[in-house]
Amino acid sequence: MKDELLIGLVSISDRASSGVYQDQGIPALTEWFSAAIASSWRMETRLIPDEQAEIEKTLIELCDETGCHLVLTTGGTGPALRDVTPEATLAVASKVMPGFGEEMRRISLHFVPTAILSRQVGVIRNHAHGATLILNLPGQPKSIKETLGGVKDAAGQSLVTGIFAAVPYCIDLIGGPYVETNESVVKAFRPKSALRPKS
Repeated sequence: MKDELLIGLVSISDRASSGVYQDQGIPALTEWFSAAIASSWRMETRLIPDEQAEIEKTLIELCDETGCHLVLTTGGTGPALRDVTPEATLAVASKVMPGFGEEMRRISLHFVPTAILSRQVGVIRNHAHGATLILNLPGQPKSIKETLGGVKDAAGQSLVTGIFAAVPYCIDLIGGPYVETNESVVKAFRPKSALRPKS
C-alpha cells in the first residue's frame, strides 16, 4: 500500500541473537507503535549480533530492498568494544541528522547520568525507493518508550517531549507516507502548511 508506513525494527544483541536471553527491544517497539500510530503501518523485524558488517547489511536490506520508510535499531550504542551500531549506521548514511542523537541523550539525562555515554545517531539513507530515516534507540524497554514518546505527569501533561513528535514530518519531507498518531501517546508536530485533514 502506497500510504502505509513500513517500519524496520532491528534489535542488536550478541546474547539475544544467540538465544542466551529473550530479546526485549522488538516487543517494546511493537507495543509502542501499536499504541502510537493511528494510520496504516506494518513492520519488518530483525534480531542480529553486534557485528558491524551484519548491521550494515541489515540496514541496507531494510532500506534498499524492503523499502522501509523508517528503521529503528535498539542496542549497541554505548562505549563498550562490541558497541558498533552508530558506526554501522553512519557507514550507510547519505545525510546525518544530529538533532535526533542530541535530543535522545537530553531525554535520557532526565533519568540517568550515564546517558552521556550513549552514541546514538539519526541518519537518512537515499536509495532507489526514495529515502529512509534510521534512528538508533536505547536497548531498555523503559528507555525506548521515554525516548520515543516522552514523559507525561499524572494529569497527562507533557514533562519531556519524545523524538517521535518530529518523525512524521521528517518522513513527509523525505517522500514517505503521511503518518498520523494517537495524540494520547504522542502528538506529531507539523507546520500548519503541512497539515492534512484528519482521515
